[in-house]
Amino acid sequence: MAREITRVGVVGLGTMGAGIAEVLARSGLSVTAVEIDDEGVARGRGHLEHSTDRALAKDKLDAKAREELLGRITYTTSLAELADSELVIEAIPEGLAQKAEVFSQLDKITGPETIFASNTSSLSVTEIGVHTARPGKVVGMHFFNPAPVLKLVEIVRTVVTEPDVVTDVVEFAGKLGKTPVVIGDRAGFIANALLFGYLNHAVRMYEQRYASREDLDAAMRFGCGYPMGPLALLDLIGLDTAFQILETMYRQSRNRLHAPAPLLKQMITAGLLGRKSGRGFYTYDAPDSPTVVADGLEVSTEDSDAVRAVRSVGVIGTGTMATGIVEVFAKRGYPVVLKARSAEKADAALAKVRKSLDKAVSKGKLSTEDAESALSRITPAVDYAELSDVDLVVEAVAEVLEVKQEVFAALDAVAKPGAVLATTTSSLPVIECAAATARPSDVLGLHFFNPATVMKLVEVVRTIATAPEVVATAHAVCGDLGKRPVHCGDRAGFIVNALLFPYLNDAVKMLEAHYAEVADIDTAMKVGCGLPMGPFELLDVVGLDVSLAIERTLFDEFREEGFAPAPLLEHLVTAGRLGRKTGKGFHDYT
Repeated sequence: MAREITRVGVVGLGTMGAGIAEVLARSGLSVTAVEIDDEGVARGRGHLEHSTDRALAKDKLDAKAREELLGRITYTTSLAELADSELVIEAIPEGLAQKAEVFSQLDKITGPETIFASNTSSLSVTEIGVHTARPGKVVGMHFFNPAPVLKLVEIVRTVVTEPDVVTDVVEFAGKLGKTPVVIGDRAGFIANALLFGYLNHAVRMYEQRYASREDLDAAMRFGCGYPMGPLALLDLIGLDTAFQILETMYRQSRNRLHAPAPLLKQMITAGLLGRKSGRGFYTYDAPDSPTVVADGLEVSTEDSDAVRAVRSVGVIGTGTMATGIVEVFAKRGYPVVLKARSAEKADAALAKVRKSLDKAVSKGKLSTEDAESALSRITPAVDYAELSDVDLVVEAVAEVLEVKQEVFAALDAVAKPGAVLATTTSSLPVIECAAATARPSDVLGLHFFNPATVMKLVEVVRTIATAPEVVATAHAVCGDLGKRPVHCGDRAGFIVNALLFPYLNDAVKMLEAHYAEVADIDTAMKVGCGLPMGPFELLDVVGLDVSLAIERTLFDEFREEGFAPAPLLEHLVTAGRLGRKTGKGFHDYT
């Protein structure tokens, strides 16, 4: 049975320490908060007052509860005041020597049964614990920022942490209203180990000028439903903090993907630390402000004078993506030619569109008149010649390069001069499709996301041959469809898949190493990082076979050792565990 913990100390009252103190006091606990000097105490008190003021303004706390909460916290500059604490949580800046010194002093001050917890996000809890005479009573207790809001706490046990201590701390975290996951002691734990490789990859994309900061962030928000884009998130975390975490992870893993992107170090040297300094990847109206202001580095809009007129559209294909794209264009008033391989397939595709429109009507999202009007704009076709007069053609056939090349060769023979030819491939080289035509300057990628009727994002992929006015035309059409276009070059994965699938692969490798269980990894990323799905839930939805194919494509393109598909993923695919579509993947489905 877990013991009752009522007296808690917090060492360090920065953003995290103050947030942890607030969480403890909200739960009715007496908190002794220690800072290095009076200035630190004043700053920490200010953090708490500001945070509880916001809660008061949002009706999440009433005046009396706020007063009682603040009254449970005692401030001091002396560690000796923690002598009778049953648990001490250290939340000072990330430095092993400093943390070790705090723990060494606490060891002399507190009773032998006092538990020591470090809020470190990347340092070895084992290395911190050996500076005490009670390493068995030392754990990691990694809260997430902002601590009063985010529910996840990673409980980090070392090889010598006593089982009863882990039980006590897990029970304690639960009573705070948190979701604890218990893991071993390795750099980054679960959430940061998966998160920071992804963030670092995004910095490298920006560093290489592959995509703008706005497009990188929009791609992950609109394409994956992430609460923040990677560069905005780095500004929130602090570039110096991110650099330290990546450095620690790299020293332990020797994985090149964890080596901090050189741009991070340059920005830190220049004092561009993110929100806390008022400028990072974005510029803010004041230090510590979330409000982004114009700084002259914004992504430029396309020249509207160069846009080609698009009055009619052709869509080639009859699958889910093709019919979704047809519906999107038809609902926005475009006449659409739906090209299929046979009259039967064309009729079946038209029936799918009708079914989708009827569903929207039944849900009150579309009027009956608008649905009928959209349907009347769609003309089924079998012959390529019926695409001869459209201004834009979107190819959405199977992800097989030879098949797509045949389509583009056929289009080249019938499409009128100046027609824009687009492929909605998610992984194949667009230039290979363009090379099948005599007009590569008119060809680009328009990667819609599934379901196309719902997802806002479209990746506009330019090849080295795509004409600027073709890119501008695609941008304008996306805007007219109510989509959010993001621009990138023609390389495997474009933006979203190139950032998403190495992260998913890292999660599989973490599971493969028996570091954490499927449920804990999914929980850590959903609860700790606010992601809509955990990595294994998402892999099961995408399909493990599809995911493996994308990861192989990325590895073949970039030849990064860290991109090599995890053997466990390959084995599951071989065994026929493909995810939801087969009823078994990383999870089992009924």
